[in-house]
Amino acid sequence: MPHDRIELKHPAAPQDGTFLRINETRDVLKRVLAEKQHGEIAVVSSFGAESAVLLHLVAEVDPATPVIFIDTRMLFEETLAYKDQLIRTLGLTDVRTVSPDGKVIRQNDPYGRMHLSEPDACCGFRKTEVLRNALAPFDGWITGRKRFQAATRDTVETFEQASDGKLKVNPLAHWTKEDIDAYFERFDLPPHPLVEHGYLSIGCASCTSAVKPGEDVRAGRWRGSDKTECGIHFENGKLVRGSGANTSE
Repeated sequence: MPHDRIELKHPAAPQDGTFLRINETRDVLKRVLAEKQHGEIAVVSSFGAESAVLLHLVAEVDPATPVIFIDTRMLFEETLAYKDQLIRTLGLTDVRTVSPDGKVIRQNDPYGRMHLSEPDACCGFRKTEVLRNALAPFDGWITGRKRFQAATRDTVETFEQASDGKLKVNPLAHWTKEDIDAYFERFDLPPHPLVEHGYLSIGCASCTSAVKPGEDVRAGRWRGSDKTECGIHFENGKLVRGSGANTSE
């Protein structure tokens, strides 16, 4: 079918684990976005390989939800085109593209090669600082992190408390790869164009490679180095892996 605009309907589905997780996630997003039980919350999306699932669920609740997209100025052209496609397809009306200032780029990485020698610093000024500033007006943010994606994410919970007091919501934390695939199929969501080429986790073009059979979904990120995360999910230099928030709400 042409992907001009997907009707946000709920096709009939069996009462299986995937269907139950979908309904649980809808309930979380309704409480967070529609009822605003935790204040003003934004979605942070890379518009990557799996992003359409969370964005579709968010659009069901409120297509005017603020969605923050970080353009590091080193992304794949396919990702930028996919962002525009999903905005049209899902009817998202408040996608905010944020980027590092050109002067900051010229000062820190004038030749665009910092990622080769100082990948943490590169992510720091291109992504982490940019996101910190973009999230300043919000009480928390929604991410697409899932436990199955990598060993560094295998204890992610639905609600986590950051050291700055902001709430981090991971509504897909307990979803499986099979859940994601089933959701794409059930709602006929358009895939990221690089997925068919083996890119299962997609970041900057300079630091992303295709994933080999049997590898973690995120194995293609910063291949050949010890780096596994860009830094936006770190607190005081350490990866946030557990939940410090009240998850009973």
